[in-house]
Amino acid sequence: MSTQERATSRKVREGLVVSDKMNKTAVVEVEDRVKHPLYGKVLRRTKKYKAHDEENECGIGDRVQIMETRPLSKTKRWRIVEILEKAK
Repeated sequence: MSTQERATSRKVREGLVVSDKMNKTAVVEVEDRVKHPLYGKVLRRTKKYKAHDEENECGIGDRVQIMETRPLSKTKRWRIVEILEKAK
């Protein structure tokens, strides 16, 4: 089975770093827009993910891309793939 590739692709999200106080961990807030099924209003929904940051290179306000990974701790299941834009 080592010659076969994985059939499932990992989830990728883009968000804003809202906290970097923990060692090797950043809290990333991801915004999602959904349309209300009955009234049609577009709603903004946000969710916070704890993401692994091995080099502690993220700062508050950075726009980053995160990818789903194996559980790294009780609440950490995402890792930072790249920093798209540094905070000003």
